[in-house]
Order: sequence, then C-alpha cells, then structure tokens
Amino acid sequence: MRRFLSTRAVAGGAVRHPWLTVLLWVMLLGAAFVSAGSLGDVLSDNNNVSGSSEAARAQRLIDGPLADPNAPGAHEYVLVEAQGHASADSMRQTVASVAEQLRGTANVRAVHTYLDGEAGFITDDGQVAMLIVDINGDSNEAKTLAEPVVATVASADTAADGYRITTVGEGSVNAEFEDLAKQTLERGEMVGLGIGLVILLVVFGAAVAAGLPVLLALASIVLALGTTALVGRALDLSTFVTNIITMIGLAVGIDYSLFIVQRFREERSLGLARDEAIRTAAATATRAVFVSGIAVVIALSGLLIMPDATFRAFGIGAILVVIAAVLAALTLLPAVLRLLGDRVNWLTLPVIGRRRSPENEGGVWGFTTRLVTARPVFSVIVAGGLLLGAASAVGWMQLGSNGISSLPETSNGRHAFEVLTSRFDSAAVITADLVIQARDVHDPAVQSAIERFEGLAAADSFYGAPQLRTDAAGELALLSLPVLDDPASAQARDALDRVRDDYIPQAFSGSGATVLVGGATATEVDSVAEIRHYTPIVFGVVLGFSFLLLTMVFRSIVVPLKAVAMNLLSVGAAYGMIVLVFQKGIGAERLGFHQMPVIESWLPLFLFSILFGLSMDYHVFLLSRIKERYDETGDNRHAVEHGLRSTGSIITGAALIMVSVFGGFALGDLAMFQQMGFGLAVAVIVDATIVRSVLVPATMELLGDWNWYFPGWLAWLPNLEIEGRRPAAQSTRTPAVLAEAGDGGA
Repeated sequence: MRRFLSTRAVAGGAVRHPWLTVLLWVMLLGAAFVSAGSLGDVLSDNNNVSGSSEAARAQRLIDGPLADPNAPGAHEYVLVEAQGHASADSMRQTVASVAEQLRGTANVRAVHTYLDGEAGFITDDGQVAMLIVDINGDSNEAKTLAEPVVATVASADTAADGYRITTVGEGSVNAEFEDLAKQTLERGEMVGLGIGLVILLVVFGAAVAAGLPVLLALASIVLALGTTALVGRALDLSTFVTNIITMIGLAVGIDYSLFIVQRFREERSLGLARDEAIRTAAATATRAVFVSGIAVVIALSGLLIMPDATFRAFGIGAILVVIAAVLAALTLLPAVLRLLGDRVNWLTLPVIGRRRSPENEGGVWGFTTRLVTARPVFSVIVAGGLLLGAASAVGWMQLGSNGISSLPETSNGRHAFEVLTSRFDSAAVITADLVIQARDVHDPAVQSAIERFEGLAAADSFYGAPQLRTDAAGELALLSLPVLDDPASAQARDALDRVRDDYIPQAFSGSGATVLVGGATATEVDSVAEIRHYTPIVFGVVLGFSFLLLTMVFRSIVVPLKAVAMNLLSVGAAYGMIVLVFQKGIGAERLGFHQMPVIESWLPLFLFSILFGLSMDYHVFLLSRIKERYDETGDNRHAVEHGLRSTGSIITGAALIMVSVFGGFALGDLAMFQQMGFGLAVAVIVDATIVRSVLVPATMELLGDWNWYFPGWLAWLPNLEIEGRRPAAQSTRTPAVLAEAGDGGA
C-alpha cells in the first residue's frame, strides 16, 4: 500500500468546485455554531471524583449510601473583621446585620453566630467574628449553590464601614479558582491571537495572506466546539474543555494554514500556475499537515488512557480541534486559495512585504546549517548537553496541588482562610473523611476501634474534633476529621500518612472493619499515585505509535528514533525549567511567577501529550522538506540545508505564535497556569531553536545516508510516503515573475 490518502486529489476536488466547498463549510460552521450554543447545558464544573483509588471509592460511598438528605450541602465560613478597634456593641450590630442578610439569601439553610450562644465563634479580643452558613443542596454543586452567599458577603463588605467581611468555603474557593482560570485563559487567548496576527504579517508581508491562517483556525475552533456539544451529551466533560479547544485550535490551526499558504506562494514564485500550485502544495505541505495531525492525535490520545474524567475531557477537546484543523486544511483552504489566487498577496506591507525566493535565499538559516554541519560532533555535544542539563532538574520534581495558598495575595478567599486557620482553632473548611465498612458498624468491636481512633486523632493537632454518622443499613459509618490547615500543604500530606499508616492500623486491627480515607488531601495524594502509575503506560503508547507512524512515513527507522529522542529531550528540558523556576525559585520573582513547593500533579502528563504532539509538527514539516529534496538529489547535506532554509522563517514564525498563545497563560495570577504556560512556551522555544537549528542538522550530517536506513524485513509496513512530487517539468524551472505565470490571477 503506497498511500492511504491522496491530499492532492482532495485538494483537486476543492479546486474544481471552490464555491461548493465554501458553501458546504458555511453550512457546516452554521450547524456547529448552533450546536455550540448548547455547550452550557452539557458541560459540567462539578469536581466528581473518578477512578479506582481509595479516595475515589470513599467519595462514591459518601455521595451514595452515606449521603444525608438532612445535612447541608456545603458550608461557607464568613468572617467579620474590625479594621480598627471595634466596640462590643458595634461588632454585635454588624454581625447581626450580616447574619440577617445571609438568612434571606437563596440556598441558605441556617446561619450560626456567637449571638446564638455558639462557643468559639468570636476571638478573645472581640475583633474577629465567624459565621457558619449551612447551604442546601448537593455538595457536588457547592460552587453554584454558594454564588448567592458570595454575592451577599460582597455587598455586606461594601456597606460595612470599618469592617472587612469575607467568606471561604468549598463553593466560594472553587468559584474563585474557576473565575481566575477563565480570566487567565481568555486573556491568554487574546494575547496569543493579537501577537499571532503581528507575526503572520511579518512572515507573509501581506495582510490577506496573514489573515487566512487566523480565519482557518477560528473555523476549526467553531467546528470543534459544535462537535464537543454533541459529545458532551454522552460523556461528562469539564467546562475548561472550551479553553483547551481554543488554545490548541489557535496553535495548530494557524500553524497548519501558515505552512500550506507559504508553500502555495513559493510554488507560484517558481512559476507554477495557480491551480497546479495549489495541488502541489496539497501534495507536499498539506500532506505533511495531515501526517502531523495524526502524530498530534496520537500524542493527545495518551490523555484518554487516564481514568480521570478531566484528563479524558481535555484529550477529547484537543483531538477534536486538531481533526477540525486538518479537515479545514485539506478542503476549505484549497478552495479559498483557488478563489483568491494571487490576491492572497493583497495589502502587501512596505519593506517586510518584499518577496524572496527560498530557492536562492541563504540567510541566517543557511549560514546556521553550514556552521553546524561543519562541526557536527561539537554541536551535538553542546546542544545535547544543554538539554540534558536542564532535564536533570526533573529529579527534584515534587507533584501535588498548591491549593488555597496558590491564590493571589489579594484574594479574599485566601485572606479568609488564613484568618480562619490562625484565629479559630475549631473551624475547618475541609475535612478528612474515613468511611468505615463492616457487617455491623454498631458491633462493640467496631465501636471500640472507632473510639481508639478518635483518641489518636484527638492528640494530633492537625485535626479537630471528629464527627460520626452511619448509614440506614448500619453497614457504613462516616468519621469526619476537620482539617485545621491547608489540605494541600505538606503538613496535610504528613497528617494523612499518619492516619493511613499509623492510626488506622493501630485502632482497627482485629475489628473486622475496612477503612477508606477520602477528602481533599487523600484525593490529591491518590491522584498523584494514579498519575505515576499510568505515566509509563501513556509514554509507551504515545512513543510506540509515534515511532511506527514516522517509520511508515519516512521509510526509515533512524529518523523516527531521532525524532522521538529529540522530542523527549525538549519535553524533559521544559520539565526541568519548570522545576528550577517554580520549585527552586530561580528567576521566579523577576518573571512575576509564584514560587511553590510542588508542581501541579496533572501538569507533567498534560504537557507531555501536548508538547510531544506539537513538537512532532516541526519535525514532520522540516523532515518532509529534507526528504523531498534528498529524493530529488541524493545529496544529504544539500537536502538538510535546503530543508532548514526553506522552512526556517515559517517554523520560527509558527513557534513564536505558539509561544505567544502559551505565554499569555503564564501572565495570569494562578500558579497552575503560570506553570502550564511557561512549560509549553519553553518547550516550543527549545524545539524550534536548539533542536531544529542545531541537533537536527548536526545529527543528520553525522549519520549521512544512514539517516534513511530502512531494513528490508520491514518492507511489509505500509508506505505512507509524506513527500510529494512536483511535476517533472518543474524540477528544472527557474523562478518566474508572478505576472508571467500564465493563469496565475484570480
């Protein structure tokens, strides 16, 4: 089997029927737009625990048989703080006013204050009072249910003179995280889009050509959002999937169109007629885009292996937008180019719009290639050493969740939490939950075990007084331990270890009961363990299938091995830089980042899938040009130089666009998105510079014709042949002025 898709034939159909193709796309996008309007009904912001970990199993029992319909769905802890010295009467009046407003708020079941005789609800100096608000509803909807309470507190804070009124609870904290995340992602998208337009103008030198990739990327995003709305009716998808779609859609959609449009303009400058130039671009650049899209989908499929629903949602969204971008590149873009013809060069900019032929351009990339290939061993040692040095910092990586402490210092939720934990010994926003399973939890042996555990927990200053309740059948009991510190802190993880490894074995040994530990800290710890378990599986699947794809495409086992190794190097270097900046704090303050004790547990696997796929983009685009010229000339060095020279400005522009998109996310206030944006941007920079301009040409020079070694016993593999073929007459043609290119106009 020689080819599994003729991109030239697909483009030919679009060229023959351009208006029909555009009309079909308009209809498709219209349907997708209508479908996307229902996204709000199918996407969920619930933090339902998935998977088979101990914490996940405990939570499902808490939400199921142990669910108490009479218990409040959630709590909010409202703090009334005097900003100066407040009299007892003034504090009493303020607390009474706030309590009255809260009791009249939607979803509020009850409000508890020191005015009701509750002990421990006001500090000894009388300057800080606590109100506990019980909220009706399902605890899984804490964020939505808490919204009216948050609004009431904000209004009371504005009206209260001399007092600061804030709230903290699972619902308000989740809402603050989500709002900050959306602001960060939206700002990142706008920054990336704006800078991307500027870069496209510089690369193309013409406004129409620069606008095409953006329009194709937006079309891909709309199509993916519409498809996601349909998928969301069958699967549980996170609200953040829309941001992932936009982020990946801008990155790959612009890149794919950029490469094809540039190849079309190049073929026109070499004298091909308009329609033939489109078909040749389709047989070369578009085919590279198609294979690159498959490589990206393979990498993103690694996220689907994870049992966690959020990973799967991100993977589904990203895969859908990549498929949409490839589909647009295969069909819509050729039709638009057919209709535009040389008008793609309209609105040419002064100076930077001057046309240059890659065939006779030396420039910085030709010079760099000659320099590197002249000293290949030295180049490999230096470049490889830099990347390995950066990657070595991965050994210090600590995974976890940064929790409430990662909110900005200006955050009301973070302020309330810090005051609550420092001034009120009995208050706890989060609990550690022990689910006790037995034939009869009322059995004396089980009750004695529970009492022994309560005694051990009472001596642990990290926990408050436990609360016990049982299910109707008497087979389950829930023992909730109030957590008196940040549940994402190192102290919380140490306390969890004491509960699991010491207190439970000591208390429940011989009782016949099984104990599962859930709660925020247990969920985080178990999530990290689950990620560590699945990481080798994800890596193996992605690397294996990527190697197989590139082997079939390039008919070589050396090129795929190098591509996989170099992509791993760039990903490893990005990991190391994240550790050095965010964990070790090197340059963090200067860059405006938050130094944190841990790297977000979901980040490394998420970055691997995204970065490995995007890194394959550059390798496929570059190696396809090298292979194309190598097959024409048989000259390895010349082919490498031609590949670097002809793709240099385009890959650099594409990389800068990705960096602008990803870097925009690092500008936000949340540490998790700072880590994500920084890691993505660093990996793209490394891949587009050190890997592409140094390691690729140096290793190809060292290996010479061995780059294309393909053992005969693998001849049975399908030949997917990425490199296209120019018309025979064109190989010897000289650059021509566009006006002399026959039917080159519109």
